[in-house]
Amino acid sequence: MLSRTLSLDLQDADHTAGLARTLGRVLVPGDTILLTGDVGAGKTHFARALILSLLTHPEDVPSPTFTLVQTYESTRGTIWHADLYRLTSSFEIEELGLSDAFHDAICLVEWPDRLGCLWPDHALELAIEATGDDTRHVIATWIDEKWSEKLDVWQP
Repeated sequence: MLSRTLSLDLQDADHTAGLARTLGRVLVPGDTILLTGDVGAGKTHFARALILSLLTHPEDVPSPTFTLVQTYESTRGTIWHADLYRLTSSFEIEELGLSDAFHDAICLVEWPDRLGCLWPDHALELAIEATGDDTRHVIATWIDEKWSEKLDVWQP
């Protein structure tokens, strides 16, 4: 399968949040977003903005660094927000039930390198890089052709 990419430069935190909200409008259960990047790159900021855009009532959206997974009921179904930073094996990921959620929920996964062989082929990977205090560079990569149409919302 052929990998596709899209590269975007983001001017500030509001631009990053706007990109997340725009993507949120086209997500459905079974869509998985894998967020990669260094600590402080903006993975959680992106995930928080996307999640909040789909909730019927605003609520606190904490980083799942210590809880590992936070779930939310949204206008588009269940959202799973996972942070795998502290995990060391795919067995721990299986215990979380994340593999099933990849098919039944909208999943946002930070530190997906921990997935190993559980990496979902149908996912959209967003590599976020801090290029300044507030600026970011995002490279979206996907194989599943559904993302080509969904990412039309990011085209100017």
